Amino acid sequence: MPKSIKIYIFILVLILIGIITLDANKPKPVNWTPSFSAKDKIPFGLFVLNNEIDSLFGQQKLERFGVTPYEFLDPKYSYEDSTYTTQGTVMYIDGSSNIDDESAQEILYFVSHGNTAFISATSFPLKFRDTLNFNYAYSNIFSDSLYLSVEKNKEFSYLKGTDNVYFTDFDSTKTKILGHQRNGTKDSVVNFIRIPHVNGYFYLHTQPVSFTNYYLLKKNNHEYVEQVLSYIDDENVFWYLEDSRNQIKSKMGYIFSQPALNWAWKIAIISMIVFMFFNAKRKQRVIPIIEPLKNTTVDFTKTIGNLYYQEGNHQDIINKKIKFFLEKVRNEYLVDTFDLNETFVNRLHQKTGKSKTEIENIVQLIKKYRNQLESTEKDLITFNNALETLNI
Repeated sequence: MPKSIKIYIFILVLILIGIITLDANKPKPVNWTPSFSAKDKIPFGLFVLNNEIDSLFGQQKLERFGVTPYEFLDPKYSYEDSTYTTQGTVMYIDGSSNIDDESAQEILYFVSHGNTAFISATSFPLKFRDTLNFNYAYSNIFSDSLYLSVEKNKEFSYLKGTDNVYFTDFDSTKTKILGHQRNGTKDSVVNFIRIPHVNGYFYLHTQPVSFTNYYLLKKNNHEYVEQVLSYIDDENVFWYLEDSRNQIKSKMGYIFSQPALNWAWKIAIISMIVFMFFNAKRKQRVIPIIEPLKNTTVDFTKTIGNLYYQEGNHQDIINKKIKFFLEKVRNEYLVDTFDLNETFVNRLHQKTGKSKTEIENIVQLIKKYRNQLESTEKDLITFNNALETLNI
Protein backbone atom coordinates (compact mmCIF):
# COMPACT_ATOMS: atom_id res chain seq x y z
CA MET A 1 0.00 0.00 0.00
CA PRO A 2 1.44 3.44 -0.93
CA LYS A 3 2.58 5.64 1.95
CA SER A 4 0.21 8.47 0.96
CA ILE A 5 -2.82 6.19 1.33
CA LYS A 6 -1.69 5.14 4.81
CA ILE A 7 -1.47 8.80 5.79
CA TYR A 8 -5.00 9.49 4.52
CA ILE A 9 -6.39 6.52 6.43
CA PHE A 10 -4.57 7.59 9.62
CA ILE A 11 -6.00 11.12 9.34
CA LEU A 12 -9.51 9.72 8.74
CA VAL A 13 -9.27 7.49 11.83
CA LEU A 14 -8.14 10.47 13.95
CA ILE A 15 -11.09 12.53 12.72
CA LEU A 16 -13.53 9.74 13.58
CA ILE A 17 -12.03 9.32 17.06
CA GLY A 18 -12.32 13.07 17.62
CA ILE A 19 -15.96 13.14 16.55
CA ILE A 20 -16.83 10.19 18.78
CA THR A 21 -15.04 11.76 21.77
CA LEU A 22 -16.84 15.10 21.34
CA ASP A 23 -20.20 13.40 20.90
CA ALA A 24 -19.69 11.20 23.98
CA ASN A 25 -18.77 14.14 26.22
CA LYS A 26 -21.54 16.53 25.23
CA PRO A 27 -24.62 16.59 27.50
CA LYS A 28 -27.45 14.38 26.36
CA PRO A 29 -30.47 16.48 25.32
CA VAL A 30 -33.80 15.94 27.03
CA ASN A 31 -36.13 13.80 24.96
CA TRP A 32 -39.52 15.53 24.94
CA THR A 33 -41.11 12.93 22.67
CA PRO A 34 -44.56 11.95 24.00
CA SER A 35 -44.05 8.18 24.06
CA PHE A 36 -46.64 7.27 26.75
CA SER A 37 -44.67 4.09 27.37
CA ALA A 38 -44.68 2.52 30.81
CA LYS A 39 -40.96 1.74 30.38
CA ASP A 40 -39.82 5.25 29.42
CA LYS A 41 -38.31 7.59 32.02
CA ILE A 42 -38.39 10.54 29.62
CA PRO A 43 -40.69 13.47 30.59
CA PHE A 44 -43.68 12.23 28.62
CA GLY A 45 -43.40 8.53 29.46
CA LEU A 46 -45.51 6.63 32.00
CA PHE A 47 -42.72 5.10 34.10
CA VAL A 48 -43.75 6.89 37.31
CA LEU A 49 -47.43 6.07 36.86
CA ASN A 50 -46.57 2.43 36.24
CA ASN A 51 -44.60 2.31 39.51
CA GLU A 52 -47.14 4.18 41.63
CA ILE A 53 -50.48 3.10 40.19
CA ASP A 54 -50.79 0.05 42.44
CA SER A 55 -50.72 2.29 45.50
CA LEU A 56 -53.23 4.67 43.87
CA PHE A 57 -55.77 1.87 43.47
CA GLY A 58 -55.20 0.53 46.98
CA GLN A 59 -57.10 -2.75 47.45
CA GLN A 60 -58.16 -2.89 43.81
CA LYS A 61 -56.48 -5.52 41.62
CA LEU A 62 -54.54 -4.12 38.66
CA GLU A 63 -53.67 -6.34 35.71
CA ARG A 64 -51.52 -5.09 32.83
CA PHE A 65 -51.92 -6.60 29.36
CA GLY A 66 -50.12 -5.97 26.08
CA VAL A 67 -52.29 -7.81 23.55
CA THR A 68 -55.21 -6.02 21.90
CA PRO A 69 -58.38 -5.58 23.98
CA TYR A 70 -60.14 -8.02 21.65
CA GLU A 71 -57.50 -10.71 22.28
CA PHE A 72 -57.65 -10.02 26.02
CA LEU A 73 -61.44 -9.85 26.51
CA ASP A 74 -62.77 -12.36 23.98
CA PRO A 75 -61.42 -15.45 25.86
CA LYS A 76 -63.17 -14.14 28.99
CA TYR A 77 -66.58 -14.25 27.29
CA SER A 78 -68.82 -17.25 27.97
CA TYR A 79 -70.95 -18.14 24.97
CA GLU A 80 -73.05 -20.52 27.06
CA ASP A 81 -74.72 -17.82 29.16
CA SER A 82 -73.64 -14.72 27.13
CA THR A 83 -71.70 -13.16 30.00
CA TYR A 84 -68.11 -12.33 30.80
CA THR A 85 -66.28 -14.48 33.33
CA THR A 86 -64.66 -11.36 34.79
CA GLN A 87 -65.89 -7.88 35.68
CA GLY A 88 -63.99 -4.62 35.99
CA THR A 89 -62.60 -1.59 34.18
CA VAL A 90 -60.52 -1.46 31.02
CA MET A 91 -58.08 1.45 31.26
CA TYR A 92 -56.25 3.00 28.31
CA ILE A 93 -53.88 6.00 28.36
CA ASP A 94 -52.13 7.25 25.22
CA GLY A 95 -51.45 10.36 23.19
CA SER A 96 -53.72 9.16 20.40
CA SER A 97 -56.04 6.20 20.34
CA ASN A 98 -54.65 3.28 18.32
CA ILE A 99 -57.47 0.92 19.27
CA ASP A 100 -58.49 -1.15 16.24
CA ASP A 101 -62.14 -1.60 15.21
CA GLU A 102 -62.44 -5.17 16.53
CA SER A 103 -61.05 -4.10 19.92
CA ALA A 104 -63.30 -1.02 20.02
CA GLN A 105 -66.35 -3.21 19.40
CA GLU A 106 -65.19 -5.69 22.07
CA ILE A 107 -64.79 -2.86 24.63
CA LEU A 108 -68.30 -1.60 23.81
CA TYR A 109 -69.66 -5.10 24.32
CA PHE A 110 -67.69 -5.54 27.56
CA VAL A 111 -69.04 -2.26 28.98
CA SER A 112 -72.60 -3.12 27.94
CA HIS A 113 -72.41 -6.10 30.34
CA GLY A 114 -72.13 -3.82 33.36
CA ASN A 115 -68.43 -2.98 33.18
CA THR A 116 -66.44 0.24 32.77
CA ALA A 117 -63.92 1.71 30.35
CA PHE A 118 -61.56 4.57 31.18
CA ILE A 119 -59.88 6.14 28.15
CA SER A 120 -57.55 9.13 28.27
CA ALA A 121 -56.41 10.21 24.81
CA THR A 122 -56.37 13.15 22.44
CA SER A 123 -58.42 11.24 19.85
CA PHE A 124 -61.03 8.50 20.00
CA PRO A 125 -62.08 5.72 17.59
CA LEU A 126 -64.93 6.51 15.24
CA LYS A 127 -66.86 3.49 16.53
CA PHE A 128 -66.86 5.00 20.03
CA ARG A 129 -67.99 8.38 18.73
CA ASP A 130 -70.83 6.94 16.65
CA THR A 131 -72.08 4.52 19.30
CA LEU A 132 -71.78 6.85 22.30
CA ASN A 133 -72.88 9.92 20.32
CA PHE A 134 -70.09 12.37 21.17
CA ASN A 135 -67.37 14.33 19.39
CA TYR A 136 -64.32 16.42 20.18
CA ALA A 137 -62.34 19.30 18.67
CA TYR A 138 -59.04 21.14 18.92
CA SER A 139 -59.00 24.78 19.91
CA ASN A 140 -57.41 27.13 17.38
CA ILE A 141 -56.54 29.61 20.13
CA PHE A 142 -52.83 29.46 20.96
CA SER A 143 -52.09 28.99 24.62
CA ASP A 144 -48.86 28.16 26.42
CA SER A 145 -50.68 26.68 29.40
CA LEU A 146 -53.83 24.83 30.41
CA TYR A 147 -55.57 24.65 33.77
CA LEU A 148 -57.33 21.37 34.54
CA SER A 149 -59.88 20.68 37.23
CA VAL A 150 -62.28 17.94 38.32
CA GLU A 151 -65.86 18.96 39.09
CA LYS A 152 -64.94 22.61 39.66
CA ASN A 153 -62.37 21.75 42.34
CA LYS A 154 -58.80 23.05 42.54
CA GLU A 155 -57.14 23.88 39.23
CA PHE A 156 -53.80 22.39 38.23
CA SER A 157 -51.42 24.09 35.80
CA TYR A 158 -49.95 22.31 32.76
CA LEU A 159 -47.41 24.23 30.68
CA LYS A 160 -45.79 21.72 28.32
CA GLY A 161 -46.98 19.08 25.89
CA THR A 162 -50.70 19.75 26.26
CA ASP A 163 -53.13 19.58 23.36
CA ASN A 164 -56.07 21.94 23.65
CA VAL A 165 -58.58 19.22 22.77
CA TYR A 166 -62.01 19.08 24.39
CA PHE A 167 -65.47 17.57 23.98
CA THR A 168 -67.89 19.54 21.83
CA ASP A 169 -70.94 17.36 21.20
CA PHE A 170 -72.58 14.91 23.60
CA ASP A 171 -76.04 14.08 24.92
CA SER A 172 -76.35 16.37 27.91
CA THR A 173 -79.36 14.42 29.24
CA LYS A 174 -77.27 11.25 29.67
CA THR A 175 -73.69 12.46 29.87
CA LYS A 176 -72.25 13.63 33.16
CA ILE A 177 -69.56 16.33 33.01
CA LEU A 178 -66.72 15.48 35.41
CA GLY A 179 -63.91 17.87 34.48
CA HIS A 180 -62.98 21.09 32.69
CA GLN A 181 -59.97 22.82 31.26
CA ARG A 182 -59.30 26.44 30.45
CA ASN A 183 -56.55 28.40 28.79
CA GLY A 184 -55.19 31.86 29.43
CA THR A 185 -58.32 33.46 27.95
CA LYS A 186 -60.44 32.04 30.78
CA ASP A 187 -62.50 29.96 28.33
CA SER A 188 -63.63 26.84 30.17
CA VAL A 189 -64.42 23.70 28.14
CA VAL A 190 -65.26 20.08 29.00
CA ASN A 191 -62.39 17.58 29.02
CA PHE A 192 -63.69 14.75 31.23
CA ILE A 193 -67.09 13.07 30.87
CA ARG A 194 -68.98 9.93 31.81
CA ILE A 195 -71.28 8.38 29.21
CA PRO A 196 -73.59 5.45 30.03
CA HIS A 197 -73.67 2.50 27.63
CA VAL A 198 -76.37 -0.12 28.24
CA ASN A 199 -75.45 -1.42 31.74
CA GLY A 200 -71.99 0.17 32.04
CA TYR A 201 -70.11 3.47 31.72
CA PHE A 202 -67.40 5.06 29.62
CA TYR A 203 -65.08 7.59 31.28
CA LEU A 204 -63.48 9.73 28.57
CA HIS A 205 -60.61 12.14 29.25
CA THR A 206 -58.73 14.36 26.75
CA GLN A 207 -55.48 15.14 28.63
CA PRO A 208 -53.34 11.97 28.87
CA VAL A 209 -50.27 14.20 29.33
CA SER A 210 -51.38 14.71 32.94
CA PHE A 211 -50.41 11.06 33.66
CA THR A 212 -46.82 11.42 32.41
CA ASN A 213 -43.60 11.51 34.46
CA TYR A 214 -43.09 15.24 34.01
CA TYR A 215 -46.36 16.23 35.69
CA LEU A 216 -46.58 13.46 38.28
CA LEU A 217 -43.25 14.70 39.70
CA LYS A 218 -44.18 18.39 39.50
CA LYS A 219 -45.58 20.17 42.55
CA ASN A 220 -49.02 18.84 43.45
CA ASN A 221 -50.14 17.77 40.00
CA HIS A 222 -50.33 14.14 41.15
CA GLU A 223 -53.46 15.17 43.06
CA TYR A 224 -55.23 15.79 39.75
CA VAL A 225 -54.42 12.24 38.60
CA GLU A 226 -55.67 10.87 41.92
CA GLN A 227 -58.95 12.74 41.47
CA VAL A 228 -59.41 11.48 37.90
CA LEU A 229 -58.62 7.86 38.73
CA SER A 230 -60.84 7.95 41.83
CA TYR A 231 -63.84 7.42 39.52
CA ILE A 232 -62.57 3.92 38.78
CA ASP A 233 -64.11 1.98 41.66
CA ASP A 234 -64.29 -1.54 40.22
CA GLU A 235 -62.42 -4.27 42.05
CA ASN A 236 -60.53 -5.31 38.92
CA VAL A 237 -58.68 -2.87 36.64
CA PHE A 238 -57.19 -4.00 33.32
CA TRP A 239 -54.56 -1.58 31.99
CA TYR A 240 -54.00 -1.85 28.25
CA LEU A 241 -50.32 -1.18 27.45
CA GLU A 242 -49.84 -1.53 23.71
CA ASP A 243 -46.92 -3.72 22.60
CA SER A 244 -45.98 -1.06 20.06
CA ARG A 245 -45.16 1.40 22.84
CA ASN A 246 -42.55 -0.87 24.32
CA GLN A 247 -41.00 -2.14 21.11
CA ILE A 248 -39.00 -0.52 18.37
CA LYS A 249 -41.05 -0.82 15.17
CA SER A 250 -37.98 -1.39 12.99
CA LYS A 251 -34.46 -2.72 13.54
CA MET A 252 -32.88 0.33 11.97
CA GLY A 253 -35.02 2.57 14.16
CA TYR A 254 -33.54 0.95 17.25
CA ILE A 255 -29.99 1.35 15.90
CA PHE A 256 -30.54 5.05 15.22
CA SER A 257 -32.14 5.55 18.64
CA GLN A 258 -29.02 4.33 20.47
CA PRO A 259 -26.03 6.72 20.23
CA ALA A 260 -23.41 3.96 20.47
CA LEU A 261 -25.08 1.79 17.81
CA ASN A 262 -25.72 4.86 15.67
CA TRP A 263 -22.01 5.74 15.62
CA ALA A 264 -21.05 2.10 15.06
CA TRP A 265 -23.34 2.06 12.04
CA LYS A 266 -21.84 5.27 10.64
CA ILE A 267 -18.27 4.04 11.16
CA ALA A 268 -19.11 0.75 9.44
CA ILE A 269 -20.57 2.57 6.43
CA ILE A 270 -17.59 4.95 6.19
CA SER A 271 -15.11 2.08 6.55
CA MET A 272 -16.88 0.15 3.81
CA ILE A 273 -16.72 3.16 1.48
CA VAL A 274 -13.00 3.64 2.19
CA PHE A 275 -12.35 -0.06 1.60
CA MET A 276 -14.23 -0.01 -1.69
CA PHE A 277 -12.42 3.17 -2.79
CA PHE A 278 -8.91 1.82 -2.18
CA ASN A 279 -9.66 -1.71 -3.34
CA ALA A 280 -11.60 -0.95 -6.49
CA LYS A 281 -8.72 -2.14 -8.69
CA ARG A 282 -8.82 -5.85 -9.51
CA LYS A 283 -6.02 -7.74 -7.77
CA GLN A 284 -6.60 -11.20 -9.25
CA ARG A 285 -6.19 -12.21 -12.85
CA VAL A 286 -9.22 -13.26 -14.79
CA ILE A 287 -9.94 -16.94 -14.25
CA PRO A 288 -10.23 -18.65 -17.65
CA ILE A 289 -13.41 -20.49 -18.45
CA ILE A 290 -12.82 -24.24 -18.71
CA GLU A 291 -15.31 -25.99 -20.92
CA PRO A 292 -16.76 -29.13 -19.28
CA LEU A 293 -16.17 -32.48 -20.95
CA LYS A 294 -18.81 -33.31 -23.51
CA ASN A 295 -21.03 -36.35 -23.10
CA THR A 296 -20.17 -38.52 -26.15
CA THR A 297 -22.53 -41.37 -25.29
CA VAL A 298 -25.21 -40.16 -27.70
CA ASP A 299 -22.65 -39.69 -30.49
CA PHE A 300 -21.27 -43.20 -29.89
CA THR A 301 -24.75 -44.68 -30.02
CA LYS A 302 -25.52 -42.89 -33.27
CA THR A 303 -22.26 -44.16 -34.78
CA ILE A 304 -22.98 -47.79 -33.86
CA GLY A 305 -26.52 -47.45 -35.18
CA ASN A 306 -25.26 -46.09 -38.50
CA LEU A 307 -22.82 -48.98 -38.83
CA TYR A 308 -25.58 -51.56 -38.37
CA TYR A 309 -27.84 -49.66 -40.76
CA GLN A 310 -25.16 -49.36 -43.44
CA GLU A 311 -24.38 -53.07 -43.16
CA GLY A 312 -27.99 -53.81 -44.04
CA ASN A 313 -28.31 -56.83 -41.72
CA HIS A 314 -31.86 -56.16 -40.59
CA GLN A 315 -32.33 -59.63 -39.14
CA ASP A 316 -29.36 -59.12 -36.79
CA ILE A 317 -30.82 -55.82 -35.54
CA ILE A 318 -34.23 -57.46 -34.96
CA ASN A 319 -32.58 -60.29 -33.00
CA LYS A 320 -30.76 -57.80 -30.78
CA LYS A 321 -33.96 -55.84 -30.16
CA ILE A 322 -35.75 -59.11 -29.22
CA LYS A 323 -32.95 -60.02 -26.77
CA PHE A 324 -32.99 -56.50 -25.23
CA PHE A 325 -36.78 -56.55 -24.86
CA LEU A 326 -36.87 -59.98 -23.19
CA GLU A 327 -33.94 -59.10 -20.93
CA LYS A 328 -35.73 -55.97 -19.77
CA VAL A 329 -38.93 -57.94 -19.07
CA ARG A 330 -37.00 -60.46 -16.96
CA ASN A 331 -35.00 -57.89 -14.97
CA GLU A 332 -37.60 -55.16 -14.39
CA TYR A 333 -40.86 -57.12 -14.22
CA LEU A 334 -39.49 -60.53 -13.11
CA VAL A 335 -41.52 -62.38 -15.75
CA ASP A 336 -40.18 -65.67 -17.16
CA THR A 337 -39.57 -65.34 -20.94
CA PHE A 338 -38.72 -68.97 -21.67
CA ASP A 339 -42.16 -69.76 -23.03
CA LEU A 340 -43.98 -66.87 -24.74
CA ASN A 341 -47.47 -68.28 -24.25
CA GLU A 342 -50.77 -66.95 -22.94
CA THR A 343 -49.48 -67.13 -19.33
CA PHE A 344 -46.60 -64.85 -20.30
CA VAL A 345 -49.01 -62.39 -21.95
CA ASN A 346 -51.32 -62.29 -18.89
CA ARG A 347 -48.49 -61.80 -16.37
CA LEU A 348 -46.88 -59.01 -18.38
CA HIS A 349 -50.27 -57.38 -18.83
CA GLN A 350 -50.90 -57.48 -15.05
CA LYS A 351 -47.46 -56.10 -14.13
CA THR A 352 -47.21 -53.34 -16.72
CA GLY A 353 -50.85 -52.40 -17.20
CA LYS A 354 -50.24 -52.27 -20.94
CA SER A 355 -52.83 -53.31 -23.51
CA LYS A 356 -53.15 -57.09 -23.81
CA THR A 357 -53.61 -56.76 -27.58
CA GLU A 358 -50.32 -54.87 -27.95
CA ILE A 359 -48.48 -57.50 -25.88
CA GLU A 360 -49.95 -60.33 -27.98
CA ASN A 361 -48.87 -58.46 -31.13
CA ILE A 362 -45.28 -58.21 -29.86
CA VAL A 363 -45.26 -61.91 -28.94
CA GLN A 364 -46.48 -62.90 -32.43
CA LEU A 365 -43.83 -60.70 -34.08
CA ILE A 366 -41.06 -62.19 -31.89
CA LYS A 367 -42.13 -65.74 -32.79
CA LYS A 368 -42.31 -64.78 -36.44
CA TYR A 369 -38.92 -63.05 -36.73
CA ARG A 370 -37.09 -65.60 -34.58
CA ASN A 371 -37.77 -68.28 -37.19
CA GLN A 372 -36.74 -66.10 -40.18
CA LEU A 373 -33.29 -66.27 -41.65
CA GLU A 374 -33.55 -62.89 -43.29
CA SER A 375 -35.67 -59.83 -42.68
CA THR A 376 -36.34 -56.73 -44.73
CA GLU A 377 -36.14 -53.10 -43.77
CA LYS A 378 -39.94 -53.08 -43.64
CA ASP A 379 -39.89 -55.93 -41.07
CA LEU A 380 -37.43 -53.97 -38.92
CA ILE A 381 -39.61 -50.84 -39.05
CA THR A 382 -42.76 -52.86 -38.20
CA PHE A 383 -41.12 -54.51 -35.20
CA ASN A 384 -39.57 -51.25 -33.97
CA ASN A 385 -42.93 -49.42 -34.21
CA ALA A 386 -44.60 -52.23 -32.26
CA LEU A 387 -41.98 -51.91 -29.48
CA GLU A 388 -42.41 -48.11 -29.29
CA THR A 389 -46.19 -48.47 -29.17
CA LEU A 390 -45.93 -50.93 -26.26
CA ASN A 391 -43.36 -48.66 -24.55
CA ILE A 392 -42.12 -50.99 -21.86
